[in-house]
Amino acid sequence: MELKVTRYELDERGVAIVYLHRPERRNSWTARMHVEYRWIMAELEANPDVRVAILTGTGSTFCVGADAKALDTYVDSTTGFDPGVPSDAPQPGYGVRREFDADVVWQLGLRFPLICAVNGACAGVAMALAAFSDIRFGVEGAKVTTATPKLAMPVEYGLSWILPRLIGVTHAADVLLSGRVLLAEELERMGFFNAVYPADVFRQRVLEYADLLAAHSPPAITATKRQLYDDLLRPDPAASVEESKELIGRLMALPDYREGVRALLEKRPPRFGR
Repeated sequence: MELKVTRYELDERGVAIVYLHRPERRNSWTARMHVEYRWIMAELEANPDVRVAILTGTGSTFCVGADAKALDTYVDSTTGFDPGVPSDAPQPGYGVRREFDADVVWQLGLRFPLICAVNGACAGVAMALAAFSDIRFGVEGAKVTTATPKLAMPVEYGLSWILPRLIGVTHAADVLLSGRVLLAEELERMGFFNAVYPADVFRQRVLEYADLLAAHSPPAITATKRQLYDDLLRPDPAASVEESKELIGRLMALPDYREGVRALLEKRPPRFGR
């Protein structure tokens, strides 16, 4: 696929960086960007060398939400909302759980961890992209908002489901009902961001964390990610215990387990395979 509004790169450690790439429009979201983003993630998921992905924006903006020109086309429309994504668009993360087979939520079904690096303004659908990532980092002073109350719109893309689980119902009600602009620092205190860093070290800190994850065993990382979201949707702690025991037995049979034990006994970092 020819990439016009996104780009990506992959380094030798297995860390992919995916960019929302419309700097002249502050990386605003379009149907084209939606399809390209899905295509990139499908490519990464099919590549066994990929161990972790980072989602960020080109320049000093993450994404200001839906493109204003696109929003204007709906003003006199009577056909309802159409995100403009073709039925044959790639479906990364689909098929893991029925509950994940939808826009944005599919990020939870990816086999690798997704880190969202909010490097600047983040609004509307962009907040959902961040919320449905596994790890979130923000740059100091970044402005974040759902935007929808000011547009006379409801909560979009599952934020009403994910935000209470990330920051609690009290904070989620504030964020969603007020539509106010929040700084990254306030969202860090709420628990939305794992950490907030100054602009001059932001990229370095995010990459350091990505390298930490990339050094771990890929099968173990995938299994842990599956457990995390399976248990989020399951009210049965006993089932979680039993499933973990089954997974322990399965992963113990893999070469990475033997390497992990040897590294522990030899007091050295493990060198896990791909």
